[in-house]
Amino acid sequence: MSENYTLESFTVESSDGAKLRTRMFKPGGEAKDGNLGIVLVHPYSILGGCQGLLKGIASGLAQNGYTAVTFDMRGVGRSTGRPSLTGFAEVKDVVAVCNWLSNTLSLPRILLVGSSAGAPIAGSAVDQIEQVIGYVSIGYPFGMTASILFGRHHKAILQSPKPKLFIMGTQDGFTSVKQLRNKLNTAAGRVETHLIDGVGHFQMEGPGYDAEMVDLIIKFIASL
Repeated sequence: MSENYTLESFTVESSDGAKLRTRMFKPGGEAKDGNLGIVLVHPYSILGGCQGLLKGIASGLAQNGYTAVTFDMRGVGRSTGRPSLTGFAEVKDVVAVCNWLSNTLSLPRILLVGSSAGAPIAGSAVDQIEQVIGYVSIGYPFGMTASILFGRHHKAILQSPKPKLFIMGTQDGFTSVKQLRNKLNTAAGRVETHLIDGVGHFQMEGPGYDAEMVDLIIKFIASL
């Protein structure tokens, strides 16, 4: 597919003053849904997570007619501020970008997508943003070790009544399939899982799976 999308750069200010470098991927042709924007939240800042890792998914969504936004959370790339260990400061960044997108393009509906540690951070923001109509997690780190850092985020997404899709590789090193199912047994609202057989955590984050992630996100949007 040709690069049938446009890319614009912005700076969005978080509620506590962090300035976030933000990119908007817009369809080159007609939009599939002019009332919907998709905000993607990158993996763990402290382990080198940045918005560039989500370019493949964001551009794929734009090529399919959806407006998608990526951004560097505080302290990453050219965004100001300092990253936090547990990701709670970054929840403000997600809220700021979603509100900015909704206001800038007058979008009444937003889908939040979080990758790896971006999933718990996005999950904590879901019910803080009225316009968010659904949530997609790519490799949510629910396992015991990751829960030391991100365990306090679990409750927010599990208790949210908004529709949720959890995508995970069956060989994810942070979360076993059993751990995922046990967690989601307690979840409120509509919950879907999509397991990718034999795939590890970082493998699924790689560009080889971008097209599959785009397809899964688009199918989920169609169901909302």
